[in-house]
Amino acid sequence: MQIDINCDLGESFGVYTYGADTEMMPLITSANIACGAHGGDPTVMRESVELAVAQGVAIGAHVGLDDRAGFGRREIPTTPQEAYDLCLYQIGALEAFVRVGGATMQHVKPHGALYMMANRDAALADAVCRAVHSWSPGLLLYVLPGSVLHQRAVEHGLQVVPEVFADRPYVDGDVQMYSRSAEFVGDAHTVVTRTLTQLAGPHGDQVRTVCLHSDTAGAPALLPALRAALIDAGYSFVAPHAMASSDLVPCSQL
Repeated sequence: MQIDINCDLGESFGVYTYGADTEMMPLITSANIACGAHGGDPTVMRESVELAVAQGVAIGAHVGLDDRAGFGRREIPTTPQEAYDLCLYQIGALEAFVRVGGATMQHVKPHGALYMMANRDAALADAVCRAVHSWSPGLLLYVLPGSVLHQRAVEHGLQVVPEVFADRPYVDGDVQMYSRSAEFVGDAHTVVTRTLTQLAGPHGDQVRTVCLHSDTAGAPALLPALRAALIDAGYSFVAPHAMASSDLVPCSQL
């Protein structure tokens, strides 16, 4: 069994530093790099791409709402056209550094509020998918399995990478994206148990990636524990672009 480990990175900007990027990068297979909206800036984007290239990590655009004050976690009213423009703008910005760095962009993953809004709102989901498809139909799109965004991506002909979250709690099967305090994230045992439970759950056969955020407290210690548990469970680690194409064809049961 193969699984991708992805991480949100490159969210520092100016004099503000977020996340344990240098510690996390060698332990992941895909990096979601912020594109200057919710976090990140041109220098951090370049440095993040260079770090990913040096570590052999696949690169994706982590696109979010233009809301640094809320770190992209506030659900701000956004029209589909605004969502399309935001996504296309950010993908293009990161692509510049990816090309200059001699790499190829693998995927797009919406961030925070934009992610959760698009996973349940069909119009916003269509806007995100149109932006990805307009830039490159070959880009992979990270989604919550069984979500509206998952369904719309399939309809747009995009290959999806359904994901679960190691460091976010689930309530009645739904991820609680903004419950990120130490109490809700839990210790290494909780992170491992949560991940294995999701992989064995109703959508487990669709899941191709596990996310653990770089700004989660203790993330550099949580990730090795998670990797060890996944290895014990029979998984090996590979970025989605290196998986067999048949493994990325979305399941018909959404």
